[in-house]
Amino acid sequence: MKDGVLCIDKPAEHTSFDVIARMRGILKTRKLGHTGTLDPMATGVLPVLIGRATKACDILPNQDKAYEATFRLGITTDTQDMGGTVLETRPVLVGEEEVRQVIASFVGTQQQVPPMYSAVRVDGMRLYDLAREGREVDRPVREITVYSIQLLDMQLPDVTIALRCSKGSYVRTLCHDIGQRLGCGAALTSLRRTMAAGYTLADAVTLEQLTDIVAAGKVDDYIQPVDKIFGVLPSLTLSEKTSRMYQNGVKLDWRRLRLEYTPQDIRVYGSDGSFLGISYLDQESGELRLRKLFSIIQDKEPNRF
Repeated sequence: MKDGVLCIDKPAEHTSFDVIARMRGILKTRKLGHTGTLDPMATGVLPVLIGRATKACDILPNQDKAYEATFRLGITTDTQDMGGTVLETRPVLVGEEEVRQVIASFVGTQQQVPPMYSAVRVDGMRLYDLAREGREVDRPVREITVYSIQLLDMQLPDVTIALRCSKGSYVRTLCHDIGQRLGCGAALTSLRRTMAAGYTLADAVTLEQLTDIVAAGKVDDYIQPVDKIFGVLPSLTLSEKTSRMYQNGVKLDWRRLRLEYTPQDIRVYGSDGSFLGISYLDQESGELRLRKLFSIIQDKEPNRF
């Protein structure tokens, strides 16, 4: 089995860690990691890293995500979804046009307070652990961006939307906030992630399909190269000589490589087109510094370019 990314269509009532546990049994390997958690009730795109691709876990570039979400107006829960304890019910006195206008007003950059039932840490503790103890604490406000919201269906009190948002956005909190602005409250009833880390539902397979794929000996056909995750970053292709040097930790002068400075990380490829690693440009030293190497080390090359 080759290294890379296998995109899973996560089933409902599974945590992201549940998916990893099941995949370890199916693939007979422990070296797996995911690119970001999904709530247990959520389904959809969950890119899973295999082998050396797990090195990407802590250096993933900020990526937009896309979802389809349905929420119910007139109800507020402690988890901001229908799986929680009902805190309040209110009549839905708004019309469809007002709902459309309020939904549209949430497009743009805004401040969001993470829900208590979330994996955010406060003073070293997960918020959901505090919430299960019946404690509520102040949460750090974070800036998020909602790039677009499309109304897919409205059968009041239920509303279905498609949205694209920045990393770190909580869709159930967004739906809760829409309900608060409408004056009746809202709770998420279903959530499906349709895009993450550059992968879509078209790339995804279910765990049941994966079992059949492995049995047929075709799993490598579904594993995609890890550099696709870094597709938003600029790229650099090295010569055969500098490729060997790069892989062996030789410090390359990025100015002599005719690069223009960028604060972003850079995808680095060998002369044969193979993905070597992720680097950044050090302005002070003029060196192309390695952040993560994904290729296999070649013979030592002592020279400096």
